[in-house]
Amino acid sequence: MGIVVHDWHELKAKLDVHKKNGEVIVTTNGVFDVLHVGHVRYLKQARQLGDRLVVAINTDHSTSLIKGPTRPFSMEDERAEMLASLNCVDYVTLFDEVTPEAVLFVLQPDIHAKGGDYDVEAMVETAVIRAHGGRVVALPFVQGRSTTELVDRIIGTVHK
Repeated sequence: MGIVVHDWHELKAKLDVHKKNGEVIVTTNGVFDVLHVGHVRYLKQARQLGDRLVVAINTDHSTSLIKGPTRPFSMEDERAEMLASLNCVDYVTLFDEVTPEAVLFVLQPDIHAKGGDYDVEAMVETAVIRAHGGRVVALPFVQGRSTTELVDRIIGTVHK
């Protein structure tokens, strides 16, 4: 089971120990509000890219800025706990910014993974990862499995 680490510098120290042991550190980030099978499949694929997977999640504040005032549905501590409970996740941390550059600058992963619905060259975090010699990988998008689609189905069902 993964560990939730709030302090990025504390997490960086833990990751440095793993790196000294020859382990490859993989990061990913997102809101992860309403965890679903698409998330789980994506996280398993990300974990297969290396030896340790760190998931950086948006805080409630930054989630509201990205998704609107009615989000998140699940509070940050609950989202962190759910992600940390997955076997493929080693560490979870939170970030209050809209984009993950600051946390990635501190953690300096070997690989940063994102879903295939993102354009790696257009992502703001790509420059941060590449600046320290890391690489960014786009993983296949799980069609028909998104939070937006799930919420739309729930709302559609409720309003019928």
